[in-house]
Amino acid sequence: MDEQILDFDGFGPQAVSYWNELQANNTKEFFAAHRDVYDDDIREPLERLLAEAADEFGDNGKVFRPHRDVRFSKDKSPYKLHCGAVIGEDAAGRTSGGTTSVFYTHVSASGLFTASGCYMMSRDQLQRFYAAIDDEQSGTELVRVVSDATAQGVDVGGSALKTAPRGYPADHPRIELLRHKSLTISQEFGPDNDFIFTADALHKITAVWRQAAPMNAWLATHVGPVQLAER
Repeated sequence: MDEQILDFDGFGPQAVSYWNELQANNTKEFFAAHRDVYDDDIREPLERLLAEAADEFGDNGKVFRPHRDVRFSKDKSPYKLHCGAVIGEDAAGRTSGGTTSVFYTHVSASGLFTASGCYMMSRDQLQRFYAAIDDEQSGTELVRVVSDATAQGVDVGGSALKTAPRGYPADHPRIELLRHKSLTISQEFGPDNDFIFTADALHKITAVWRQAAPMNAWLATHVGPVQLAER
């Protein structure tokens, strides 16, 4: 991170309303005409937020590009309707050999969203994930970790299969966890939360990241980083 970046003092006044306007006019012309709002109210505050969080969560944070990948999509709208950022040892890529979990946040018309966990597991990670859930000791431990997290008011989620993964019974006592293909802790703060535009937004985001620590520790112990190259 650039050492000259200013301290994070909240997102700009149009950081939320901007996305409604972009959704109504998702064109290169609109984006270019309002690039100052995107840069000043959204992207630069996110960069400052990552810089302040670097000592605790990692110094390789990045803000994602605003452009959508439209190569295989019927929707050819050029720009995403949110601006997201990620930080953590694997922020530069899933196969970097770092930790399992990352820390993520984005701002959109819906307000502020923040999450942590393992969003996309590789084949070898999924094998270890399922085996650890199937194991009575480590599986029961994850049940407790998930229960404690939900009791704190955060959401535990992640993409899931419609049924049990191959090799596991549909009536498994931890079937809900076995159906997961990713595991995350998240919280969304609606657009009516004025703290989004203050320095307190950083504290709200990092509080969720810290609440994910027990789950991330379980993932690090029982799943670990990618070990096999994806096909």
